[in-house]
Amino acid sequence: MAGVESAEQGASAAVESAIDGASNPDLDLLHDINGLTRSTPEWLDRAIGSIGEYGLILAFAVLLLWCWASLRRRPEPEAAVAGLVWAPVAAGIALLVNIPIRGLVERPRPFVDHDGLEVLVDGKTDYSFVSDHATLAMALGVGIFVANRRFGLIGIGFALVEGFCRVFMGVHYPSDVVGGFALGTATTLLLAPLAMALLTPLVRTIGRSRAAFLVRAGGSPHARGAGDLPEPRVTEEAVGADKADKVQEAAEADQAAEAGNAAGASAVGEGGGVRPSRRSDLAA
Repeated sequence: MAGVESAEQGASAAVESAIDGASNPDLDLLHDINGLTRSTPEWLDRAIGSIGEYGLILAFAVLLLWCWASLRRRPEPEAAVAGLVWAPVAAGIALLVNIPIRGLVERPRPFVDHDGLEVLVDGKTDYSFVSDHATLAMALGVGIFVANRRFGLIGIGFALVEGFCRVFMGVHYPSDVVGGFALGTATTLLLAPLAMALLTPLVRTIGRSRAAFLVRAGGSPHARGAGDLPEPRVTEEAVGADKADKVQEAAEADQAAEAGNAAGASAVGEGGGVRPSRRSDLAA
């Protein structure tokens, strides 16, 4: 009887496990993605682990600098630069919001509750929901999208790759990543109007200061002191206008001279001819 009961209990446990696995797509997807490590070479696993832990964060730093260099060349870059500044600020706020969420949910890492997972990084002892890396990556991607759509799409692509890497590494459930994407997006977009209202005037003030190179390429003429003002340059339009004024003055002088000559000739004609010379008077 004991053997029968033990067999029944084992079968019951197996059925319950099968039911749990079938009714938990989050866990199924975790095993599917993390299970890829069994068919990938070890060097690729290490590369994905490095990318998921540090690589994509460094890639975001490069993307932010690239986007900043591009935005500075715009004619009026203040609003776009303010949006770019908001991206890392929003990411920091989202991470702060995640601290009480993790403490409230208290979800263990997947490798704590489930066997058979290949964990590619060590030292993960904190809670799993929601993923800090996914939150940070998506907040940065959406924030960059606020400033520039082309660079923002690249950033959102980075965030999606980051989410895949975290599940592949065996340190997060897919729902941890989705929760991080939602938190990062919501924080960035919901606070964006207030942030832009505060950051745009600040960026414009910087654009009129000696630190204007942070806002626009070449700085701002308003940022120079009185002693730094460049010498005035004579433009071609000014030279042309000066020449035109001189030509007009010369023409008016010629007209005045011609009018004087005409008046003199008229006076001589009315006097009856030319007055004889003094030699003619003496001869008479």
